[in-house]
Amino acid sequence: MNWVTKHELATGLEYLEIDSPLCHARIFLQGAQIEFFQPKGQTPLLWSSTANDYQTGISIRGGIPICWPWFGTHDNPDWPAHGFARIKQWQVIEVKQADDDSVTIKMALPQSEFDPEYWPHDSEVLVEFVLTDSLTVSLININKSSQAISLTQALHSYFPIADIHQLSVTGLADADYIEFNQGPYKQEDDKAFFDRETDRVYDKLGTIQKLHTQNDKGEEAIIQVSRESSQSAVLWNPWIDKSKRLSRFNDEDYLTMVCLEAANVRSDSLELAPGATHKLTTQIKWA
Repeated sequence: MNWVTKHELATGLEYLEIDSPLCHARIFLQGAQIEFFQPKGQTPLLWSSTANDYQTGISIRGGIPICWPWFGTHDNPDWPAHGFARIKQWQVIEVKQADDDSVTIKMALPQSEFDPEYWPHDSEVLVEFVLTDSLTVSLININKSSQAISLTQALHSYFPIADIHQLSVTGLADADYIEFNQGPYKQEDDKAFFDRETDRVYDKLGTIQKLHTQNDKGEEAIIQVSRESSQSAVLWNPWIDKSKRLSRFNDEDYLTMVCLEAANVRSDSLELAPGATHKLTTQIKWA
């Protein structure tokens, strides 16, 4: 049986639909962006805004946008925020269905999509999705040049929650963070709560965090987010005022989403030696 099929929206965006015995998912070729993931018999593990209009050249608000080869605002303010990979057309290079009902999809950003003004380096970037009843996403960098390459990156994961006022995030103890370019501050306890705009960039962070929310019955539900080859992560919720300024974002979307992003930023930024490979991985599941 073919669990992976290719489709195209009326706007021209192409996507892969995955309908396996273990999950249902949707991955767009633009940005290699997984926009929907739902384990069978459970609620979705990724959030996406209903304000999206799915236009070419515009990143989708939700799922897991790929921030590469820089995270946030570049030193050159005229360059695009979060890099250029999330609006480029990626190519599917492998689709594998295994006997354990898992699906593996690998995509690459073609050299023709690299803008030498932004990225003059000889390198390769790939993303690999492993879809079971959990989701594993890996961003792979290969330095093919004779010189070291510096970059920052993030898997900008959006998660669905019942109510931002009731959400807590655990697994943060002893990490450092900056917020709104202030700090660093020490995370003294293990939990973070939300009562205002939150935009924390964590450093020296443990590999597993948990989002404590509720299901549609009001019972506790926990999303577990783990990382490999990453000591940094971003915790973000725009709150009330910024929600009104964001594109492809409804005024009250902040109530039902939060971002917890696997990253290589700050002291965890990459310095990739000639010939070296780096694999940033995040795994997401209902705990």
